[in-house]
Parts: sequence; C-alpha cells; structure tokens
Amino acid sequence: MQSIDPSATQASGALRLFVYGTLKRGFANHEYFCQGLLDVQEAEIRGRLYDGPGFPFLQVPDEDILAEGTGRAMHDLAVQLRTADQVRSSSRSVDTSALTGSWDTVYGELFSFSDPEASLPAIDRLEGFNPGHTSLYRRVLVPVATSDACEVTWVYVVETPGVNERRLYGGRWPEI
Repeated sequence: MQSIDPSATQASGALRLFVYGTLKRGFANHEYFCQGLLDVQEAEIRGRLYDGPGFPFLQVPDEDILAEGTGRAMHDLAVQLRTADQVRSSSRSVDTSALTGSWDTVYGELFSFSDPEASLPAIDRLEGFNPGHTSLYRRVLVPVATSDACEVTWVYVVETPGVNERRLYGGRWPEI
C-alpha cells in the first residue's frame, strides 16, 4: 500500500477524484493506478449505483454536473480549481444532502492526486473515457461530501446502465 503524506492533505492544487469501485483501497486496480495520492477521505455523492460485470456503474443527476472532463489533465485540474473557487465565493451552495426523488447516497473515497498528468491519463484509459469518441464512461465534475466539507470532484459516470445491471440501493459496491 502506498504511503500518504499527511502534511499534503487538502493541497489546493490537487486533482480530486471520487472512486466507488475497483480503484478504492483494497481493490484490484488501486495499487497500480493510484500512485501519487496526497490524501484519501471517505466521501459520499448523490446518484444511482449499479452492479455491473465485475465493476460498478454510477449515474448522477444532470443538475449536479458542474463541468465535463476533456482528457487534458492540467486543463481539467484548472476547471476543478476554478469551479471550487466559484462555488465557495458564490451565494449558491452545493448541497449533497438533498437526496430527493429516486437518487440515493453513494459511498466511496475521495482521492487527491499530486500529479494529474501522471495519474489521470492512465485512469481515463482504464475507465474507457475517450472524449470526443464513444466511451464507456464520462468524467464529470460534481459535488461530493466528506465528513467536514463539501468539495467538487471528478467522477466517472455512465449515461444509462445496461438492462442486466442490478441497482445497489445501499450505495456501496460491492454490496455488503
């Protein structure tokens, strides 16, 4: 398991990524794809989680999407930081606790990466994110709640899960 530098926690220039499946600590893709982490926090997001063929799928409400990923790591980091500043300085607050209608709370981990150019392209490939082309996932910027704050973070989502996917109403993958 990689070490995490506690002095680097909440680094202002860190790329944030919410993970809910095989990238989480202790799962198949974590060691290989998640080098260079500054911080890991438990977090939650509003959405619908589905059990796919060995990995989960996530949908989020359209109104929660603040930006779309481009596949250019430093550009996307700048968008994340600018959006976070706008949310903090505006009267508009991002409320992840408004779980109304058919949306659930989905639980995962919020990663902060020190070098987006080293980490993000490989994760984009793993997730089948290929901007401008047919992709399995989209990477979008959304609000996420931690125990002490509301952040904006990137997350991989699907438009519509397949008909064979089973919804995980408990918001955790794998289901416990």
